[in-house]
Amino acid sequence: MIPYVAFLRGFNVGGHGLVKMADLKKAFVDMGFRNVRTLLASGNVLFESAEADPQAVAGKIVAGLKKSLNKDIGVAVRSRHHLERIRAADPFRGIAVTPSIRLYVTFLGPGPVPGRLTLPYSSPQGDFCMLRATPTEVFSVLDLARGKGTPELMSAIEKEFGAAVTTRSWHTVLKALA
Repeated sequence: MIPYVAFLRGFNVGGHGLVKMADLKKAFVDMGFRNVRTLLASGNVLFESAEADPQAVAGKIVAGLKKSLNKDIGVAVRSRHHLERIRAADPFRGIAVTPSIRLYVTFLGPGPVPGRLTLPYSSPQGDFCMLRATPTEVFSVLDLARGKGTPELMSAIEKEFGAAVTTRSWHTVLKALA
């Protein structure tokens, strides 16, 4: 069995159509996944599958959530091994974390990523920086003391890399590995 983490897009955000974690867990169990656990209430699911292709797993989850929850929910699936490689690469090395600094990982959807910006890219206001991108993730830093906050960063990421993305704090990614 391969350990995976599913990061659901736009899940339980904005107070509309909230889904209980017990219902989400049941949906994953009903899809045949094993050792299912939810993490926080924002659509992070740890589980195991015999399927070795993360894209096939993601497709199964999208279809299963549509059937069980009657919702179209985008999902990014990463193996635990993939996330451990990210952690080992230390993508935020050299970033001084203060109370106003937020570190984010954006999980990209399948297929080619447009990406026109030269990275690292800093916003004109200096409130966020996209440090670097891989074919599957973008690593960003947000400084709340210098700007309006997360929506501007998310908008810039979607404009650059497409709407089939989902973002998590670095802290959440590390919790998924704990």
